[in-house]
Amino acid sequence: MSMDESSKPEKMISRRQMVGLGAGLAAVAVTPAFAEGAADKTKGSTAQPMVDVTTKYPRPPYDATQQAWPGLASKMMPPPDHGEKSYKGSGRLLGRKALITGGDSGMGRAAAIAYAREGADVCINYFPTEEPDAQEVVALIRAEGRKCVAVPGDLRVESFCNLLVQKAVDGLGGLDIVVSNAGRQHSVPNIADMTTELFDWTMKTNIYAPFWIIKAALPHMPPGATIIATTSEQAYDPSPDLYDYAQTKAATMNFVKSLAKQLGPKGIRVNGVAPGPFYTPLQISGGASPQKFMDFGGKYPLGRAGQPAELASVYVQLAAQDATYTTGNIYGAGGGMGQP
Repeated sequence: MSMDESSKPEKMISRRQMVGLGAGLAAVAVTPAFAEGAADKTKGSTAQPMVDVTTKYPRPPYDATQQAWPGLASKMMPPPDHGEKSYKGSGRLLGRKALITGGDSGMGRAAAIAYAREGADVCINYFPTEEPDAQEVVALIRAEGRKCVAVPGDLRVESFCNLLVQKAVDGLGGLDIVVSNAGRQHSVPNIADMTTELFDWTMKTNIYAPFWIIKAALPHMPPGATIIATTSEQAYDPSPDLYDYAQTKAATMNFVKSLAKQLGPKGIRVNGVAPGPFYTPLQISGGASPQKFMDFGGKYPLGRAGQPAELASVYVQLAAQDATYTTGNIYGAGGGMGQP
């Protein structure tokens, strides 16, 4: 027999109330544990605070004090940011072995610091007069408990390029990342003033050296290895005063696409990075006129030049094992101009 409403006990709890009460008790029970788990997941996070990217770094006008080639980052005012203090690693390249040309400054230095903090051992190459900058990089890499092999020399010499690869392999115990980054750039507004010596210097450094180094490195590189080349927005939108440099960067872009097809079946990936205007010694040691450098990047949407630290994570991503379907691609960092 069912009760009518008037005969139900005053404190009888309805089914709906019971469900609601149960859900509330369950929430009380799990909330502390859930909160603790959420805190654990953010512990050791490498995330950086969100900032206004237009004012994150110095804006023009820049100090255009010129240096003799190849220039030192440590003498620039202010010095470039390569991630010395800001880059935090998370073990993405643990156990990897990388050779980076031009590893003393610029994008090469940013990549070297990031690779070491991600767990890789690193060999850097640089021109002998860049020793002061190179030793700073060596100290930063070794501070992470990683091996560092420093090999100064002139990449325009084939025998040295072969020796460089061998020293990297011997010193690191193998080789599975090659970052072809070193480059020669000099501003010559009029082709009539471009000497054969300068033209040859650019071609040997930017085209011949990667050919020699990659050729020597490939026998040591296992499936899963990667090659990363530094090209430039100049490959897509060349400046009138960089006649020779722009040609070499277009060639770099194309060798990335060509080698990716050739080496893909061997399990070796090849990609490129194309910076826009970046604040490095390349610019104040003949790469740009003082007038151009003073407003370097000022007309770009972000209103400033890029800093090498802003490209470090791109070099890491292209080397990491969670990017294994990326090959034959060019990653740009152009400050808003859309190249590439």
